[in-house]
Amino acid sequence: MIKIKASKETIERLRVVADYQFRPGVGKELFRDDSYIIVSKTTGRIRAVEDTEGVVATIRASDHRIIPTCVGGERIRRALSYPALRVVVLNEFSKEIGEGGNVFSKHVVDVDEDLYPWDEVLVVNERDELLAVGKLILSPYEILYYLRGVAVLTREGCWKYIEKEKT
Repeated sequence: MIKIKASKETIERLRVVADYQFRPGVGKELFRDDSYIIVSKTTGRIRAVEDTEGVVATIRASDHRIIPTCVGGERIRRALSYPALRVVVLNEFSKEIGEGGNVFSKHVVDVDEDLYPWDEVLVVNERDELLAVGKLILSPYEILYYLRGVAVLTREGCWKYIEKEKT
């Protein structure tokens, strides 16, 4: 992998993709002008985007979708008003999910109705603190209807960031 300073054109393209994938306005918040891109040596394709806070997102090779990390997830959370792109869980399960546990339907109290299965989502608690980023498995209707089963496969737990902010 090779890390290089991202050109303005590259950043703008990434922002357009983010606006399309998530919601309009997210791209500007997610990808800063001082970003670096991590490029594959063999294919020359972008694999990740990084800035001073760390890796913001990775780019999935199979379909070029943006997969946010906790750093990117927090930026998306700030850019969008509640409940956009969110799956809200009970406060009492914050630590388990924040440490990387999957989200079960019975723990969900609210969900953005505009989501589709396999969308990238933000998992937050009732105080709207980012707990994890992950992939939605069920539709919003199914999540609230079913009392069993996994609703979100967690990609990364964000508890370490929440703990840093509290200290």
